[in-house]
Amino acid sequence: MSASAVANRDDALATPFTRHAHVEVPLVCGAMYPCSNPELVAAVSAAGAIGIVQPISLTYVHGREFRAGLRYIRSLTSLPIGFNALIERSSRRYHERMVAWVDIALEEGVRFFVTSLGNPRWVVDRVGQVGGVVYHDVTERRWAQKGLDAGVHGLIAVNDRAGGHAGPLSAAALLDDIADLGLPVVCAGGIGSPDEYVAALRMGYAAAQLGTRFIATTECRAHARYKQAILAADERDIVLTERLTGIPVSVIETPYIRRIGTRAGWLAKRMLRGRRTKHLMRTGYALRSLWQLKRGLSRGDETADYWQAGKSVATIEAELPAGDVVRSFADAARASVAAAGPFAASVPAVRR
Repeated sequence: MSASAVANRDDALATPFTRHAHVEVPLVCGAMYPCSNPELVAAVSAAGAIGIVQPISLTYVHGREFRAGLRYIRSLTSLPIGFNALIERSSRRYHERMVAWVDIALEEGVRFFVTSLGNPRWVVDRVGQVGGVVYHDVTERRWAQKGLDAGVHGLIAVNDRAGGHAGPLSAAALLDDIADLGLPVVCAGGIGSPDEYVAALRMGYAAAQLGTRFIATTECRAHARYKQAILAADERDIVLTERLTGIPVSVIETPYIRRIGTRAGWLAKRMLRGRRTKHLMRTGYALRSLWQLKRGLSRGDETADYWQAGKSVATIEAELPAGDVVRSFADAARASVAAAGPFAASVPAVRR
């Protein structure tokens, strides 16, 4: 099925998000370092949802030159894929590299972008020149307002059940906090089962973003022990650690986490608060976490590695093909529409 056919399909799952992303299923495989390998991104998109490319994962972990990596994904599916731009200006060199990646992605036909950790204006301006769309990660209203002011087309609302950098609010509270801004909102966090997916759409979200659920898939190259830890974990096994990036990150409480603790030292905290030192500290954390997470993906050593995951582990019971995950979620959503009528976000027009 071509991308245009998907975009024009009259489907019960159509929302502002599906029209923006030109997909059939309002579902996102979120960008994950180090787990967003090309085969996983392609499998999610091929099933009618959208996989998001994480550029550092694609190049540093999975060994693909960036343009060649995008073309490899394109050889696996012709359906839409997205790109994640982490736009915090931690250094000039990093910013220049991100600008180059965005430009290459546009040249290779990518039209859906997710921005994180900064002002998305420059991405909106670049992407808008070719009719693309930008959604921005937010954890609370002030960041959503900044995204709106920068011209983004939608918001990805990261709640307190998410993996990675979780937010402080529940899914319901966060949606209530930002819904009046008038942009489509994607629920990110705590969704591991079709029932949880349907609940998010019934709440008023235009789509859902999953991360942990897609790590436990056959296409994901995470180590088998990492996947098994996700299947075995309950939400009580998910803790927040400051020792990975300096900002609380959701991880599985492995023997390694218990041994080293979860709190950053007093000197690190002081430097993270300093106007001149915070970028240096974050760069140092990023370099260390790149090495540790890459090692964790390949070695699967619970005594020496971080394994990121969200509280959705509680409802993830089996490793499945990514396409089966997408189809089971879509089937549950269609059944809900047949039984209870359209979702609240299924409106006839998009604001932007």
